[in-house]
This record gives sequence, structure tokens and C-alpha cells, in this order.
Amino acid sequence: MDIDADTAFSEAGIGQFEINLLHSDDVLKVADDTWLFKMLVKGLARKYGFAASFMAKPYPAWPGNGMHMHFSMTDKDGQNLFDNGGPEGSTLMKQAVAGCLQAMPGTMLLLAPHANSYDRLVPEAHAPTGIAWSYENRTAALRIPSGSHKARRIEHRVAGGDINPYLMMAGVLGSALIGIEDALEPPPPISGNAYDLELEQLPGSWAAAITAFEDSKDMARIFDPQLIDNLVRTKRQELHYMAELSEEEVIDLYLDTV
Repeated sequence: MDIDADTAFSEAGIGQFEINLLHSDDVLKVADDTWLFKMLVKGLARKYGFAASFMAKPYPAWPGNGMHMHFSMTDKDGQNLFDNGGPEGSTLMKQAVAGCLQAMPGTMLLLAPHANSYDRLVPEAHAPTGIAWSYENRTAALRIPSGSHKARRIEHRVAGGDINPYLMMAGVLGSALIGIEDALEPPPPISGNAYDLELEQLPGSWAAAITAFEDSKDMARIFDPQLIDNLVRTKRQELHYMAELSEEEVIDLYLDTV
């Protein structure tokens, strides 16, 4: 499995930068590198009297911070199994797409784990809101990038920069594997602006995402029941206490912690 953790800030905002981490066939290494990068950037900024944050939506008037994940699958000889020699990608790739789409509501808590995460997920704000896939379309939740067929891959565009990379990558790759194991077929790819289409929408609130994760049959196939129970309990506790904070207190908390 080739994973590219593309910590892709939209770079349309003041002080935003797009960072591309090197891809690897070691998923745990990519998650480690993503976490280490975040810690290094925040520590280095602090050393020079600045503050760096991976908060999903630090400023209402500016684009939020995304964390786009690119992945493909290779065989023991290193051949890309998503490549069928053409632009459309292999059946295996489409099955992985179908799995990610099916599991997307349940995965939402891992892609948008905090209260502020949902401020980023609004139409026409550089973040997807509908469940759909497309070729070379940055308004879709799943994008199949153009370019050489040898590098055919899936870009998962929903997650914010505030994610836990270990949980997020496990959820995305587990969803893709379910699609492959169950030989799922995706709906037709969309064309045009996804925000203008009548699509099934992603959970639009933190509370809805917690419930969707708890009830998801797909997440139950990926994660241990105790992890699901602990995460749901923790997030519901956070939801309760965050509701007691002012907007300014929420921003101050997330700026420093995510």
C-alpha cells in the first residue's frame, strides 16, 4: 500500500502552506511522520515566538486546513493494482472507492474529530460536503488525480488538519479494504461542481458524527469494540464540556492543542 499524507493546506489564507510528506509502503511510518511533522512545526514556531496550528478552521473568513490522503495498492512485485493502463483505473480501485463512500458517514468522526472541524465543512469553502467521487475534481470527497496511469491512486479529501493520523488512516484504509473484500460497486463518478448537486451529505455536526461512528457496521469491522466504545464516550464528554465554552475559549483551546 502506497500512502501519501498530503497535509494540504489550501494556501489561500494568510500564513498557510501546503506540505507533502513522502509516500511509503509502510502505513504506520506515514502516520508517525504526520504526527512528528505536526509536533516539529509547532515546536519550531514556538521557539521563534510564533504559533503554528493545524486547527481545521481557525479564522471564519479564511479557508480551513485540510489533510488529504493519497493511497494506492501494490502487489508483491510493486505493481500498482489501481492501474489498468488507462485513465479510469482498475476494478479494484473502484471497489476501494465504493468502500470509502459507503463508510464515509461512519468515518466522519475520524475525519473531523473536534467541534471546530465542522466549521470547515461548508459549501464552496475548499472542503467537500457531499458523498461522491470524481476524476480530477476538487469539489468531490474522493478524487482520482490525473497524470500517468502508473501512479493511479485515490485522494481522500475530507479530513482536516486536526485529525489523529493513526485513527484516520485506519478508518480510510479499512473502508477501502471492505469495498474490495465485498466487491462493492461505486455509483457513477460525478462531473461539475459537487456543491451544486443533490448528493447525500456528510454528517454536518460533531454530535451526528459521533452517533454515525457508534452505529456504523463498517467501523465495527475495522476497530475493536472497546476502542469504539472508549472513543464515543470520550467525544460525548468533550461535546458536553465544549458547549460550556465561549467561541473565543474554543479557538484558544484548539489553536494550541491540535
